[in-house]
Amino acid sequence: MIELKKLEVWFITGSQDLYGKETLDKVAEHSQQIAQSLNIDAEIPVQVIFKPTVKSTEEIFQIIQQANVAENCIGLIAWMHTFSPAKMWIRGLSILKKPLLHLHTQFNSEIPWANIDMDFMNLNQSAHGDREFGFIVSRMRLNRKVVVGHWQDPEAIAQIAAWTRAAAGWHDWQGAKFVRFGDNMRFVAVTDGDKVEAELKFGYSVNTYGIGDLVKVIDSVSEQAILNLIAEYEASYDVDPTLLKGGVNHSSLIEAAKIEIGLETFLREGNYKGFTDTFEDLHGMVQLPGIAVQRLMNKGYGFAGEGDWKTAALVRLCKVMGSGLAGGNSFMEDYTYHFDGNNSMVLGSHMLEVDEAIALGKPKVEIHPLGIGGKSDPVRLVFNVAGGDALNASIVDMGNRFRLIVNEVEAIDLTHELPKLPVARVLWKPLPDMKTGCAAWIYAGGAHHTAYSQNLKREHLQDFAAIAGIECILIGKETQLNQLKNELLWSDMAYRNK
Repeated sequence: MIELKKLEVWFITGSQDLYGKETLDKVAEHSQQIAQSLNIDAEIPVQVIFKPTVKSTEEIFQIIQQANVAENCIGLIAWMHTFSPAKMWIRGLSILKKPLLHLHTQFNSEIPWANIDMDFMNLNQSAHGDREFGFIVSRMRLNRKVVVGHWQDPEAIAQIAAWTRAAAGWHDWQGAKFVRFGDNMRFVAVTDGDKVEAELKFGYSVNTYGIGDLVKVIDSVSEQAILNLIAEYEASYDVDPTLLKGGVNHSSLIEAAKIEIGLETFLREGNYKGFTDTFEDLHGMVQLPGIAVQRLMNKGYGFAGEGDWKTAALVRLCKVMGSGLAGGNSFMEDYTYHFDGNNSMVLGSHMLEVDEAIALGKPKVEIHPLGIGGKSDPVRLVFNVAGGDALNASIVDMGNRFRLIVNEVEAIDLTHELPKLPVARVLWKPLPDMKTGCAAWIYAGGAHHTAYSQNLKREHLQDFAAIAGIECILIGKETQLNQLKNELLWSDMAYRNK
C-alpha cells in the first residue's frame, strides 16, 4: 500500500524586518491559517506543514538546508505575504534540492473598498512581493510551478494537489531500486537506454540479476504458503474449474502461486520498487509469470516486460502519484488497431501482464497456451477495462536527454465478445483523433510500452517533468501535427546546446 499522508510539503512565507512586530505577527497568523487550511483539504494527499516566516538571508538558507535533509519533506510552497527582497533568497535557492511551488496568492480575496488604507497595503503586498521572488527564481533558472489564485479557490487547490502528487512521485524515485531479471529483449531499441544517466537524472538505480537468482527463491517457497495463496485466488477471482484442486491444470496454478510468492519475496527482501523480465531469458522457470505480475503491480510494484526498465519505473511513479485516487495504473502496450473511419480505436493489452487495478468487474483466472517464450501454458487474469478518460505515458532515451510523452485517450467500453483472446484488454481512442494521435506519438518517438493511467491527468505528468527537468511532449485534443513537429524541432535545438 502506497501511503502519501506521511509525506510533507513545507509552507514558507517570505517577508523582511522592515515592517515591525505588529505586521510580522499578522503575516505569521495569516500564513499559519493558509497552511492549516491546505493541510486539511481532502484533495491534497500530503501534509502541509507551516514554517515560521523567513526575513533574512540566514533564515532562508537555514530553512532550505533543513528541508533538503528532512526525510519526509518532498517540497516547498513559497509565498511572499509582503515584499521580501529577493537577493536574500539567492544563497538559499542555490542549494535547494527539493521541488518548489510558488503560490501567488493573498490572504484576503477582495479589496476592502471602504476601509483600505496604507497599513492594509503594507501588510498585503503579494501582488508585487511575489513578482520580486518570481524574478530571482527565473534569473536562477530554477524549475518550479506557479499557482495563481486565492488560497481557498478550488482551482488553485487542485493545482497545488496535482503538484504535491508529482513531488511525491519524484521523492519516491530518489534512491529507489529496480531489478532487471536478465537483459533487454534482443535487438529492441526503445526499451533499452542509459541506466547510468537515468540514475544521475532521476535518482533511481537499475541492476540486473540472473534468472537463476530468482528461481532459487521460487524453489524455496513452502507448500503451506502456496496453499494459502491459492485459497486467496479462489476467494478473489472466478477460477477456471480445470485449475482447481482435482482439475487437470491444478499443477499449473500451484506453479503460478509459487512464482508469485518467490517474486514478491525477492522484491521485498531486496527493497525493490519494481522489476522487469524478458521471455527470452526465463531459464529454470516452468511458465512465464502472468498472474504474479498482475497482482504484484496491484500491490504497488512497477513492472514492464522485455527488459523495459524505464517503463517499469514509470509505472511505479504513476502508482505513487495516483495513490488514493479512483482508478488504477498499469503496464500497457498498443497491440493492434481497429480502423473504422471516425470510430477508429487501439486495442491495448500485453501477452499476460496488465494490472488487475484497472479491471472492470471480477477478473477470471484462466490458463491458455502462449505462442512465445517456449514455456508451459501460463496462468493469467483475464478481464476487460472500463471506458472513460485515461492517458498513456512513455519515457524514452533520446541520447542527449530523456523525453516524457503523454497521450490523452478516451477508453471505450468493450461491446464485442473476445472468446479467443484470453488476456486483459482495453480499447481507446487517442486524442485528438486516431490518425493525428498515432502520428504525433510516432513523430515524438514514443515507445510501444506505456504506463496506462485511469486517474492521472496531464497536469500531474507535466508537473513531474518540470520537477525532473526533462522534456515533456503532450498529445491531446488541441494537438496539431505541424505545431507538434515544430515543438520537436525547437526541443532538439534547445537541448543541442545543453
